[in-house]
Amino acid sequence: MGAVYQIYGQDAHAMTQALLEASDAIKLVPPGGSVALKPNLVIAGDPESGATTHAGVLSGAVEYFRKHGVKDISIIEGSWVGDETMRAMRRAGYDAVCERYSVPFFDLKKDRTREIDTAAGPVSVCCRALDAGLLVNLPVLKGHCQTVMTCALKNLKGCLPDREKRRFHSMGLTRPIAALGAAMKPRLTLVDSLCGDLDFEEGGNPVRTNRMYLGTDAVQLDAYGCRLMGLSLDRVPYIALAEQYGGGSTQIREEDIVSLNEPDADSVSSPRPSGTVANLTRRVRQDRACSACFAALVRALHATGRGGRQDIFIGQGWRGKKISGLGVGNCCRGASRCVPGCPPAAVDIAEELI
Repeated sequence: MGAVYQIYGQDAHAMTQALLEASDAIKLVPPGGSVALKPNLVIAGDPESGATTHAGVLSGAVEYFRKHGVKDISIIEGSWVGDETMRAMRRAGYDAVCERYSVPFFDLKKDRTREIDTAAGPVSVCCRALDAGLLVNLPVLKGHCQTVMTCALKNLKGCLPDREKRRFHSMGLTRPIAALGAAMKPRLTLVDSLCGDLDFEEGGNPVRTNRMYLGTDAVQLDAYGCRLMGLSLDRVPYIALAEQYGGGSTQIREEDIVSLNEPDADSVSSPRPSGTVANLTRRVRQDRACSACFAALVRALHATGRGGRQDIFIGQGWRGKKISGLGVGNCCRGASRCVPGCPPAAVDIAEELI
C-alpha cells in the first residue's frame, strides 16, 4: 500500500509526465537499468473506444525516463489470442511513438519464456517482462465480460504466451490472475482511465472520465478502480485473492489519494451516442456536468442496474437551486437527497441508488 497519485485532464502525454514527476518514479529504475512499458493492446482497437492504452501515455513515459537518463526503453505487449499484436499497435498509434522516439516494440507472442513460481503453480512468463529493470504496467480501467473489471492485475496477463493465456481461462481466471499479480508484483503502474469502456474489454461503450492515476501497489490500484467504477470488491474476487497471496493491499485511506489537480469545470460531459450509456442515463437531468462527475454516475448506474428508475440531477447548472430528488456532486447540494463530492466516488453513488 502506498500513495495513489491522480490527475485530471485530456492530454495523456502531459498527464503521464506529471504523474511520473510527482511520484519521482525514476527512483524505481536500478542504476543502468532498462525500462519496459507494458500497455493494454487486447485487440486492434482505437483507444477512444475505451479498449486500449492511449499512445500519449507511452510518449509521455518515454520522454520522462529519457529526460532522467534512461537509455534502454522499450514497449512490450502481446494482444489476446486470435489477434495480431503488430496490427493492434499500429491501430493504437504506437508505431508513430516508436518512430518518433526510436523506441523498439517487442511482440511478446514471439518472446522466449521462463517459468516462475506462483500460488497457482508454475506459470510461463515472457522474458522481456521478467528481465526489465523496471516493468511499467500501463493498463486501462474498464469493464470485462468475464471478470467484471480489468485493470492493473489482469493487464499482466499480456506478459504471457498464448498457451498460458488459454490455460488461465481453463482455470477460471480468478485464481491464476491473482497468483500472477502476486508473483510478478509490478513496482509501478499508471492507469489510463481517460475513457475506459463500461463493461466490455473490446471497447464500444466508453465513458470519459478525463482521469489517470499511478501507484506502486497493483492490488490497491485495482481496489481503487473498483471504487471508481461503483463496484464492491466482492464483485471482482481476484483482487482480494491477490492480497491474500501477498500481492499488495486493498486498503485505501483518504490520505493515500494525492490529487495533482481538480476536475476541469469547463470539461462538460454528455452521454456518448451508444445504446448502453443512453439507456442508463435516460432519466438523468444533466446541466453542464463535468466529465469526471458524470462518468462516476454512469458507472454507478451500470454497476447497480438502476438506470432509468428515477430522476437524477447533476451538473453546474443546478448549483444553488432547490431540487426535489437525488442530486449528484457538490453542485447539487440543494437536492433533497445528495451524494456530495467533486467528483463523488461511483461506489458512494451506487450505495445511494440501491
